[in-house]
Amino acid sequence: MNPDINKYEAVIGLEIHVQLNTATKLFCDCPNQPGDAPNRNTCPVCLWLPGALPRLSAEAVEKAVLGCLAANCTIAEESAFDQKVYYYPDLPKGFQLSQHHKPLAVNGWIDIIGESGETRRLGIHHIHMEEDVAKLVHETEGRTPISLVDFNRAGAPLIEIVTEPDMKSPYEAMEFLKALRTRLRYTGCTECSMEQGTMRADANISLRPAGSDTLNTKVEVKNMNSIHHVGDAIAYEIRRQAECLERGEPVTLHTRLWDPDKRVTTPMREKFAGPCVPDPSVPAIRMDPAWLEKIRQRLPEMPSQKTDRFMADYGLPASEAFAMSQERDLAEFFEAAVKQNVIPRKAASWISGHLTPALKERGQTLADTCLTPERFADLLLLLDQEKINAVAAREVLIQILEKKDSPEKIVSLGGFEQVSDVEKLETIVDAILTEHPDDVADYQKGNSKVLGFFMGLAMKASQGKANPKRLKEILSKRLNSN
Repeated sequence: MNPDINKYEAVIGLEIHVQLNTATKLFCDCPNQPGDAPNRNTCPVCLWLPGALPRLSAEAVEKAVLGCLAANCTIAEESAFDQKVYYYPDLPKGFQLSQHHKPLAVNGWIDIIGESGETRRLGIHHIHMEEDVAKLVHETEGRTPISLVDFNRAGAPLIEIVTEPDMKSPYEAMEFLKALRTRLRYTGCTECSMEQGTMRADANISLRPAGSDTLNTKVEVKNMNSIHHVGDAIAYEIRRQAECLERGEPVTLHTRLWDPDKRVTTPMREKFAGPCVPDPSVPAIRMDPAWLEKIRQRLPEMPSQKTDRFMADYGLPASEAFAMSQERDLAEFFEAAVKQNVIPRKAASWISGHLTPALKERGQTLADTCLTPERFADLLLLLDQEKINAVAAREVLIQILEKKDSPEKIVSLGGFEQVSDVEKLETIVDAILTEHPDDVADYQKGNSKVLGFFMGLAMKASQGKANPKRLKEILSKRLNSN
């Protein structure tokens, strides 16, 4: 069935759980390290044993407030925890400590660039704190499937960002997640990795007739562990609901799972909401204005502000300034390199074109490498001085990530010096032209593309060390003189 999707308008909202990178859990002193060996980091509080009393982490509140400020939220003067009651094996005490009635912050927003290039401001209804639940591990032992519970994650501090239903397409949902992730990472309060589970997103999707302002029955989709999966799941669900409406079938309120292999959503359970009652054991959080102002002063320059400043201060075009601003460590690295008298556009080009892909391929951050802004600047200086060419510079960059030797030493030991000697280059060129007389004739008949063919052969003959500029000059001179 091919439904006419243009007849409908999608209404999309997100519920995003973000794990704060505190040293301890939210209500106890157990290490906040969910990836450790199962049930290693537990105590009576996070095991929810009778009589154990929770004690709220000050660090978690600080980092939660930083996250809320990064999302342009208003911090509530008073917030409080509730018992969100439901029964599931990963929550054996029967309730989760969350902030249902009095959330930590409200009325936030994130700006994105829409599909038509316009700025779209997408609203955040509220952000609240809550404890994470335990993790169920499903295994098959023999023929009998079993479920095990790992309490390492139980009690980990979370903030949940609940958006307004402002998004109209999978694209907008994905861009919102990217922008939110960038801003939260800038504060240092979280790693925000969907792949590692420190950021988890659920999507609520409904359809309504195009031009209508009503809100229809929504469907929640879970189990999306990448931003692309969020976009794919929303796109599928829009089509599935459109098919239901075209057949005259009602869309029912329920929760579905995204299957990334089959690229479909499948029914999980009916949607239900248990009661939420105020918790008597955790005191309310009352904001002191002076304390809140100190936290606000810790808020770093945000990515959009950096983008504008990089364009103004360094003359970067919008696309390059945006690329240099997306990760705080790379932005700071870029500025530190520029202070070493590197041309800003050259630094930005090498960071986005070579350094970032190398880090991604190796699964590293800058902190995992031996690279410093000073050594990066030294490498680009060698390139400017024509002591190495771009091919060699890329190889030296990879070695600088692993070694603490200076770029000069790596170039010398590796034999990466550029060949600029005219006589040596002329010898290489003459040999190649002699071996390919037909291609020389082809060039002289007007096929200028042959020059690129000869450049490739000459670079290969020089083992990639030839000075491309001088090599091209010699080739052009020889070919034209013939």
